[in-house]
Amino acid sequence: MRIRSALPVALATAAAAALLLSGCVNNSTPSTGSSTGASDVKKDDAAAALLPDSVTKAGKLVIGTDPTYAPNEYKDDAGNPIGWEIDLANAMAAKLGVKAEYQVSKFDNIIPSVTGSKADLGLSSFTDTTEREKQVDFVNYYSAGIQWASAKGKDVDPDNACGLKVAVQATTYEDTDEVPAKSKDCTDAGKPEIQKLQFDTQDAATNAVALGQADAMSADSPVTLYAIAQTGDKLQLAGKTFDDAPYGIVVKKDSKLVQAVQKALQSMVADGTYKKVLDKWGVADGGVSTIDVNLASKG
Repeated sequence: MRIRSALPVALATAAAAALLLSGCVNNSTPSTGSSTGASDVKKDDAAAALLPDSVTKAGKLVIGTDPTYAPNEYKDDAGNPIGWEIDLANAMAAKLGVKAEYQVSKFDNIIPSVTGSKADLGLSSFTDTTEREKQVDFVNYYSAGIQWASAKGKDVDPDNACGLKVAVQATTYEDTDEVPAKSKDCTDAGKPEIQKLQFDTQDAATNAVALGQADAMSADSPVTLYAIAQTGDKLQLAGKTFDDAPYGIVVKKDSKLVQAVQKALQSMVADGTYKKVLDKWGVADGGVSTIDVNLASKG
């Protein structure tokens, strides 16, 4: 997810709405199958040699994640984390000769878990920002923009949405920054504000549009594209993707894990494993050829 505020603010009815509307969006495991196994991934000895001894001895990487953001990370019917980022992490761990163990957590708790050594890594669609880089390092593996969607047949321009109802997942960047900024532009110009509808989960935000309770939704590009696919003919793209920014795996400052994770992911790019995962989930448009570190401060 993009930048989230420290304290979530959601509609009091969000949980009830999510339950009421759950029939519209199908977040079951995609037809391509469950999370990719790591058995066919070849270990990269050079990358594995960079692991801290504690991780090598434990034989696992503890990864904090908030699985509420399909298709990036969400839960299967048994409650286990799945998604393209989960597949990517499983393969990365295999490259390093260890297993991935997921620590399900609220988004706001993931960085503190990493800095407090309760988790080795954080993987939950984190946007790399200079502010966050003051706390942790980021290994950058993907580029995601913001993408709007509207109800099928309803033309919506994200740059001219004054007076419309726009659904967002609470505490995402779209909720805290993007939509409020657009709304301020409206009121500064003497036009009606954007009516922002906040929901606890992305499913609920998507369903609000599908059922006509909102005119549009705003989310990270892979999430919006997935939502459109999952709702059949109920949603359509509204405008083009904008404000691209790098996703990053959260690593404790100055940890040897930065180099190990970077080298493992670059090895996956080189042997095609990286592209295979992205292609499976239909999110290859945001793929990168070079795995970088702390891109926000380099830009």
